[in-house]
Amino acid sequence: MTGTSYMEQELSSQPETWREAARLGGEDGPLPKHGLRVAVIGCGTSWFMAQSYAALREANGAGVTDAFPASESFLGADRGYDAVVAITRSGTTTEVLRILEAARGRIPTVTLLGDQDTPARRLSDETVALPFADERSVVQTRFATTALALLRAHLGEDLSSAIRDAEEALTTPVAQEWIDAEQFSFLGTGWTVGLANEAALKMREASQSWTESYPAMEYRHGPISIAAPGRVTWLFGDAPDGLAEEVTRTGARFVTHDRDPLADLVLIHRVALARARARGLDPDNPRSLTRSVMLDNAPSAP
Repeated sequence: MTGTSYMEQELSSQPETWREAARLGGEDGPLPKHGLRVAVIGCGTSWFMAQSYAALREANGAGVTDAFPASESFLGADRGYDAVVAITRSGTTTEVLRILEAARGRIPTVTLLGDQDTPARRLSDETVALPFADERSVVQTRFATTALALLRAHLGEDLSSAIRDAEEALTTPVAQEWIDAEQFSFLGTGWTVGLANEAALKMREASQSWTESYPAMEYRHGPISIAAPGRVTWLFGDAPDGLAEEVTRTGARFVTHDRDPLADLVLIHRVALARARARGLDPDNPRSLTRSVMLDNAPSAP
């Protein structure tokens, strides 16, 4: 595949969309206030952003925060949630709509949404509009990272350094060994576990690559056995003591960077795109995937 894809255009715009997200996140909007007990839901990429937000919010001391895939969420009255945050680019994903419908009148909901003219907006008590981060590519890049950037800003983070790092990640050379690698394992700790999960998903979707993801401290408990020459272990954030040396002894390439971990995900987007092109694949229309999963008997918003 040659030429500029939607994926390339969209991933390259992330510093710009993060700036707008930082501005919105710093405002007094509908996102949960400090001290509330919160459930965060999403599907696929949005679930992984929910994982990162939940870890960040708890580490920030903002309140108990649990992340669920929308299809496997536990929002019963005995769990005592004060709010539900939903993340959905399309606003039409069936599992998310079912949660929003079930929560109506019971738990306040706020949805981070790309496409505004959708059932999710009408089923949500509040929405945060991110139309500037919506995408045409099936493979999601900027909407997910922009949603997380907004949530980080709402937690009080200054994203200036992350935005500079994202700009740098867009110009960093993509190593040929990353394009040619047989296999990738992505690792994270704390809030970056969600980023590791998303990096693995992105490589699978865009380039049909063999990728896995784990919490970094779990990697020694079995998964390191697949590390070998011609394979890559990529860590988001700080490395646990001794891990780099253990991976290097296997012959696998150990990769970690000093940049903000969300900006490092931007580099993974570029690697995934390069691997797709090297294999003659179209990342805008990956095999067996659509922009939104819409099942039979989905809720219809009023």
